[in-house]
Amino acid sequence: MPTQPRLIVATRNRHKTAEIRAMLGDRFEVLDATAFPELPEIAETGSTFLANATLKAEGISRRVAGWVLADDSGLEVDALGGAPGVWSSSFGGEEGNHAKNNARLITAMADKPARQARFRCTMVLAKDGSAAADFCGTVEGTLSDSPRGAGGFGYDPLFIPDGYEQTFGELGETVKNRLSHRARALAQAVSWLDTHPQ
Repeated sequence: MPTQPRLIVATRNRHKTAEIRAMLGDRFEVLDATAFPELPEIAETGSTFLANATLKAEGISRRVAGWVLADDSGLEVDALGGAPGVWSSSFGGEEGNHAKNNARLITAMADKPARQARFRCTMVLAKDGSAAADFCGTVEGTLSDSPRGAGGFGYDPLFIPDGYEQTFGELGETVKNRLSHRARALAQAVSWLDTHPQ
């Protein structure tokens, strides 16, 4: 029986790894940076999703064998000129604090009648320190005026994808993993890997 190809996700975010693992099923052995305690933190100093994903993918792939997948993703709100964008995870003033990020977004949108937004995900595949391909997925939607649902993470309780009345926080993992920006970028990455074996 052939062994599963290995895919290393350049993140320590267990939510992100779990989403990717669920979307890939048993096609790949999915590991992330927590499996390699010696790996350094890669500073996300880029001003675009592509720049940050490339930094992470190339940085980690210099230190581990096989394909490394990195993503950078966030929420773009039209009424806020595309913010929080690249700074989505620190929008509330504290990196990774979802409650503060959501609270600041609710405040920023309080007087905005137009509530269109999108999640954007850019993924980069790299090996041996060099980026080989990049992919982008988006999902359009609108913002709720208050958090709804306990599912997902980040801005999911505020984001209502087009065609639905519930937020990602209410829709559940199965629906989100079919619709999401990450799912769309990942599908492209998997198609590319299918034609570029390890």
